[in-house]
Amino acid sequence: MGHPNIAVVVMDTARATETVPADPAVTPTLAELAAEGTEYTNAFTSAPWTLPSHASLFTGTYTSRHGAHGGHTHLGEELRTLAEALGTEGYETVGISNNTWITEEFGYTRGFETFHKTWQLVQSETDLGEVTRAEHARGKLDAFVSQALSGNPLVNGLNALYDEFVRTNDDDGAARTTEWIGDWLDEREEDRPFFCFANYIEPHIEYGPPREYAEPFLPEGGYDEATAIRQDPRAYDVGEYDIDDREFELLEGLYKGELAYLDAKIGEFVDALKDAGEWEDTVLIVCGDHGENVGDHGFFGHQYNVYDTLLHVPLVIHGGAFEPATGEDELVQLLDLFPTLLDLADADAPAACEQAQGRSLLAGGPDRESVVAEYVSPQPSMEQLEERFGEIPEELYEYDRSLRAIRTREYKYVRGSDGTEELYDVEQDPEERFDIASTEAEIAADLADELDDWLDSFEHTEEGGEVEMTDATKGRLRDLGYL
Repeated sequence: MGHPNIAVVVMDTARATETVPADPAVTPTLAELAAEGTEYTNAFTSAPWTLPSHASLFTGTYTSRHGAHGGHTHLGEELRTLAEALGTEGYETVGISNNTWITEEFGYTRGFETFHKTWQLVQSETDLGEVTRAEHARGKLDAFVSQALSGNPLVNGLNALYDEFVRTNDDDGAARTTEWIGDWLDEREEDRPFFCFANYIEPHIEYGPPREYAEPFLPEGGYDEATAIRQDPRAYDVGEYDIDDREFELLEGLYKGELAYLDAKIGEFVDALKDAGEWEDTVLIVCGDHGENVGDHGFFGHQYNVYDTLLHVPLVIHGGAFEPATGEDELVQLLDLFPTLLDLADADAPAACEQAQGRSLLAGGPDRESVVAEYVSPQPSMEQLEERFGEIPEELYEYDRSLRAIRTREYKYVRGSDGTEELYDVEQDPEERFDIASTEAEIAADLADELDDWLDSFEHTEEGGEVEMTDATKGRLRDLGYL
């Protein structure tokens, strides 16, 4: 294919439970892509939430190496990004984001010639989200006045109106994303290949898919009941309210509806590539950046743990050398995409290749024996929870630790910075219900040694310290359940 176009579509918060193997009843577009390309059924993210997972995707490195996590929410400039490396190779680099973390504020736009945030009509570093979020007219006016002179007042006014009145409540940006990409494809005059990155956030909290996409996964008449359930993971964590089993079942129905709706929009993304005459020359990667707990293990959202509900994600690659091979069950990691895409582009990028900690899926060789994931710092921290809620339950302080996990086909070992250890037989106990660390101490010790060897095998970043955020950014992150 020479220098193919490369398109990476992230289904933010898509877990394997509903998407691996791709199910035509939930995600027919993904299932068709899997049938025509390669589906990796044992793909794992290196971190259980957006910021560090995307940093790994963009740099090919683990969290301890790139340094973007709950304690330091910024991707530093020490490492080359995929967009930078492909841009140097002559690729047009274009990104579009629906997630507040994946913006210039947190260091994620380096290397992109064009980067679009769907919540803004005119792209600006000034975020007027607090205007939209204010409940009363006076609050909206006060928020606008406080921000209007930061940057271009006309641009700020247009963005405030757009955010308030044009964006729809039953779409978190997927429709706007696909429309924007279609327009970009139609208008581009470049004859060079492109790298297009798109973060779709639909499966993320709050789950609110259009009724027709959710109803197939809900009991008759259950849509209104399901959408009335409060979706505030951090308030749930601190015991401010409870969710019973039936309500979690309804929320899971909404979550599937979000996946189905997003899948339809990915179908439109594919159609846009075909209409532009680019499909045959494009390698399309569709993946989840991390998963979700919808009542699983007593959690709501994707913080404070490293269960497979958060780490096991869909990964389908279509085009180029990725011919039909549905069911490829080798252990792979999302950070393997970094060297894989450099290989696809036949990139002469020695610095980028040297930093990569994954391995190209085109390289062949023996299957990987294990994968690793890190949860370096809780997000939000206990201090942030206290700031929002005041006194929090004593048991929540157990989450004030880092976690690292190493997983083989048979076992998964998890170690906390507080000295805790867990071991699961994921072959016999895929839901990770029974901790066997005490009864299988030898296996736990062997995996602990392997984890230590991995930690000692590379230089860890020294990045640290809190990163300042605007009030509008904090508000958007609260809406997503991060603060």
